Amino acid sequence: MTESTGRRVSANMSLTLDGRYHGPGGPGDLGAIVPYATTDVARDHLTRIWQGATTALLGRRNAEGFLGFWPSVADDENADPRDRGYARWLVDAEKVVLSTTLTEAPWKRARVVNAPTADVVTDLKAHGAGDILVNNSASVIKALLSADLLDRMYLMLCPEIAGGGPRLFDDGLPASKWTLTHQETGKLGEMAMVYDRAR
Repeated sequence: MTESTGRRVSANMSLTLDGRYHGPGGPGDLGAIVPYATTDVARDHLTRIWQGATTALLGRRNAEGFLGFWPSVADDENADPRDRGYARWLVDAEKVVLSTTLTEAPWKRARVVNAPTADVVTDLKAHGAGDILVNNSASVIKALLSADLLDRMYLMLCPEIAGGGPRLFDDGLPASKWTLTHQETGKLGEMAMVYDRAR
C-alpha cells in the first residue's frame, strides 16, 4: 500500500437540474450552463476551487480546450480578476493530462500519462503537497467516483433542464455520503455548492 501525503482530491463540475454536464447536441452544447458561468456566484466559486490546489488533473479534451482559452485570459488586464486568477493558476500549476492518444503535452508544466485514473491519483497522492483538482473533466471525475477517490466536489447547479446529454452520476457508482460545507445562490437561481466526502 502506497503511503498518502494527505493530499485532497477535488473535482469541479457545472450541472443542469437534470444532472447533465452538456446538452444532447454534444460537448459543445452548453446552452443550459454558459449563461451562469460569468455570474458573481460562479466566479467566486471558480476562485474557491483552485485555492489550495497545486496540481490540475485533466482529460485530453479539456486540456486541449483549456489551452485555447485560459492562457490569453491570464494576460488580459481587462478580464475579471477572478477569471485571471484562475487562468494564472492553471498556467503555472503542475498539469497531468490523462490520454491514450496524446504523445506530447499540450501545455508548459504539463505531462501526459497513459494509465488508469485511479492509479495516477494514488501515485499523485503519495508525492508532493497541495490539493489535486479535476476541473470539468467528466471522464476523470466518473473514474474517481467509481474508485471512491474523491474527497471534495465543487458543484455549480444551473436552473435549467437540458433534456438530454450525459449525466455525471451514472448508475452503478458505489454508494457514498457527502456533507454540504458551502452553499451560495445567485440572482439567476444558480447554486454553488461544496460537498466533502464523509468517510
